[in-house]
Amino acid sequence: MEGKIMGEMELEESIFGIIPNESVLHEAVVNYLANKRSGTHSTLTRGEVRGGGRKPYKQNKINKSRAGSIRMPHWRHGGIAFGPKPRDYGYRLNKKVKRLAIKSALSAKVQDNELIVVDRITLESYRTKSIVAMLKALDANKKVLLVTPEVDHLVYKSANNIPEVQTTEANSLNVYDILNCDTFIIAKDAIKIVTEIYI
Repeated sequence: MEGKIMGEMELEESIFGIIPNESVLHEAVVNYLANKRSGTHSTLTRGEVRGGGRKPYKQNKINKSRAGSIRMPHWRHGGIAFGPKPRDYGYRLNKKVKRLAIKSALSAKVQDNELIVVDRITLESYRTKSIVAMLKALDANKKVLLVTPEVDHLVYKSANNIPEVQTTEANSLNVYDILNCDTFIIAKDAIKIVTEIYI
């Protein structure tokens, strides 16, 4: 955490050393964003707009087009034709595709020299300054993703105050967060968990 070199670590080539599959990465990101959509948008149809209960004027002998309601879609203040209604945008990806996407994302970080392995990410108390000092020592100035072996509330709450810094656990990685960060910082024990899950 102080930015000192503690040693070397060999990463599993089948997880961190494959050729990234861009089409699978794209598919995984689209899936993630679709699943996050709330889908609560709604518009009023002609049957839901207030008013328009009676026929506005008679049918014949007035030299006007026929009209049965003042809330028709092509009228001012009318209902919306084929507008959005609440729906669920979520869908599931094939398990093999999800695993390949994670491996591709991790391999891309290694190839771009954006992955940093630290011996541990731990704090003794809630202290944002400690996280800021660690990021400065590791030269991580932009978007950062901190990966811990398990839920660490001290790290999470200390890093939560820093803009563009996210924390997650080794078993909760997703492709979008990996690709969205400029620096991927992961604890040594978290690497072992990721290797066990995806090998």
